[in-house]
Amino acid sequence: MKLEVTSPYDLSPVGELDYTPNEQVEGILETAAAAAQEPLKKSERIAILEKVIELAQSRVDELAMTIAQEGGKPLVDALVEVNRGIQGIRCAIETLNVMAGKEIPMGLNAASEQRLAFTTLEPIGVVVAVSAFNHPFNLIVHQVIPGIATGCPVIVKPALTTPLSCQKLVGMLHEAGLPERYCQMAIVDNDGSEILVTDSRVNFFSFIGSARVGWFLRSKLAPGVRCALEHGGAAPVIVAGDAPISDIVGPLVKGGFYHAGQVCVSVQRIFVDNSLKDELVGALTKATNALIVGDPTKSETEVGPLILPREIDRVANWVEEAKTGGAITASGGEKISETCYQPTVLVDPPSESLVSTSEIFGPVICVYGYDSMDEAIGRANSLPVAFQASVFAQDIDKALYATRRLAAATVMINDHTAFRVDWMPFAGRRTSGLGIGGIPFTMEDMVQEKQIILKSPSL
Repeated sequence: MKLEVTSPYDLSPVGELDYTPNEQVEGILETAAAAAQEPLKKSERIAILEKVIELAQSRVDELAMTIAQEGGKPLVDALVEVNRGIQGIRCAIETLNVMAGKEIPMGLNAASEQRLAFTTLEPIGVVVAVSAFNHPFNLIVHQVIPGIATGCPVIVKPALTTPLSCQKLVGMLHEAGLPERYCQMAIVDNDGSEILVTDSRVNFFSFIGSARVGWFLRSKLAPGVRCALEHGGAAPVIVAGDAPISDIVGPLVKGGFYHAGQVCVSVQRIFVDNSLKDELVGALTKATNALIVGDPTKSETEVGPLILPREIDRVANWVEEAKTGGAITASGGEKISETCYQPTVLVDPPSESLVSTSEIFGPVICVYGYDSMDEAIGRANSLPVAFQASVFAQDIDKALYATRRLAAATVMINDHTAFRVDWMPFAGRRTSGLGIGGIPFTMEDMVQEKQIILKSPSL
């Protein structure tokens, strides 16, 4: 059976792949488990990754166009994604160069005399990675490359809407000399995914996607399986009364409408001091209305489509609910087509509305006024999700006050919530995730320490 991959912009075909029959999943797992018994040497892994960098650098435009075609990310941002992915591979090599065990102190008492103890690092074993659509190249880099770097065989299941970028990265790994048994791509349905994830031969499970699916699959893991889950959020921004509006509008618009808001840390809820509310809403409206929405393969496009037409309907329904409840539409608020939605700024949607309580994952920013910083922090922290947040303030004391009290794994000061570089820790709290992402941190998760203790009368 074939998986037809279509453009989310005009729904035209952009490629097809063969589905992996569920009855073949057993063979994939068996192959990976056998490969785990024979990890490649570090020098071999480094040489392969260096070659992948060379291949990717020679294909940047091709890879970016694939991202734009299958995922709908504007080409200008797709190019950034590819270069980030290349940097991520380089980061894995640099991390591998310094990863090491450590000496454990001995001779501290009579029982530990005449002993030398140290640890070494070993690959954890078979990695199963289930990925998301919104960064179809760089997310695969983050989930697959740390496994390859640390010597783990990886089975990767890309999002079925955006598998072509994954196919290209896996193909480059094989082209660079990685034996196929160390990285296998599985195009499986939900039943096949559950078979993969729940098998006892799996040692590490990496998941990026919805909280509902992630927490469900985690509950199905075999005993002893480590995991890392990355879910979404409803990122809050606090704008203090001394924030310069002209400096913050650009970052807020970028953070809110990047990839049409289909980012797990996208700017969603802006809490602004009432003294600045009207000015901020006016500036956001002007900047939002100027955005160019359209074909993601065109270099001038700033906002592309949502991944599926049903997501347009969902976002439209959420916005209508908010408007019915009294929200003011400062910008947008309507469908452009069956695949694109207007970048939208809503003012004071009801606190119980879906746009206020759930991850929008679409091109919608909500603005709320507040009278006190504590009020803003309380409203920002009121949801069960917690990922990245930000505060804009000139007074460093105000900024630090909010930073210490916001429920978030990362708080930006004077920057938008969607900032990320690939060597920094990236993690959700509460229902937003489990474990820490980022290339070096994922590599740490994919190795295990073995302690060796040597006893000798000469020590």
